[in-house]
Amino acid sequence: MERGKDCVERNRSERSKVANVAEWKPPASPEAINLSLSACRLCPRECGVNRLEGERGYCGAGRLARVAAVSVHHGEEPPISGTRGSGTIFFSHCNMKCLFCQNYPISQYGNGREMDSETLAGEMLRLRELGVHNVNFVTPTPHAPQMLEAILLARARGFDLPVVYNTNGYDALETLALLDGAVDIYLPDAKYLSADLAETASGTPDYAPHNGAAIDEMLRQVGFLSIGNDGIASRGLLVRHLVLPGRVGETEAVLAHLSGRHGPELPLSLMGQYFPAWQADTVAGFDRKLTRKEYDRAIEAAERLGLRNVFIQER
Repeated sequence: MERGKDCVERNRSERSKVANVAEWKPPASPEAINLSLSACRLCPRECGVNRLEGERGYCGAGRLARVAAVSVHHGEEPPISGTRGSGTIFFSHCNMKCLFCQNYPISQYGNGREMDSETLAGEMLRLRELGVHNVNFVTPTPHAPQMLEAILLARARGFDLPVVYNTNGYDALETLALLDGAVDIYLPDAKYLSADLAETASGTPDYAPHNGAAIDEMLRQVGFLSIGNDGIASRGLLVRHLVLPGRVGETEAVLAHLSGRHGPELPLSLMGQYFPAWQADTVAGFDRKLTRKEYDRAIEAAERLGLRNVFIQER
């Protein structure tokens, strides 16, 4: 297993052909985008609410996108942040309720401001002018149609950077089909294999089958992460997994599942930054930080499985 710079070197552009963003074509009509909001089934919860008429489902998102922050971020994996940063657009609301969510004021309380698609497209262009390597939509699932509208508008105005879909991985195949051709880089989580743990920690007992199908579709669309000679990703899939305290066995199961399904070349980011945010400090087993020993065990599991393209966090 390779780490840091070695992993970047292994993933250079010769591994796969890179799509030219200048050849991008609109993936969906405005009618299809509006239809997806009239009976919302953007995620596996399939609430069916008419968000065009002001109805709100499980996540609480409405007709307009709600944006919590737009900024240049340097904390992503090296091929995403690079030297000039990733232009992140943090959406409010979430279709999961992870009890340890570090962004809970945004995801659970909906902090942010409503933004129409024209304004959102303008923010994409502003980030481009700041010199970022890409525009990175964080927690995009509840706002995928509005995001797509903004991409259409920005592309028409000369936007030519890779678009990153930074998701919890609880996505519906119909939503991903809308995004085929619009998203260049997928950054999905693969949080759980256990239905019991997914229910306890995030209120999503059906997470694993939907997550597996979503990752399959993302991979079909963009392939494995492709990195140029400058060390920056331009296209592809990078799967993330957060190691939870006291549950390294779950990490081993998730990694084994991913390796068996996609092979040892699958690009993977093994994250060790867990701490007990939001409600976690009131739930036994989630109320402490991950230890160095636990994270090392997770790394060893990846090595035993022969995973070759793993980003790890130096601590």
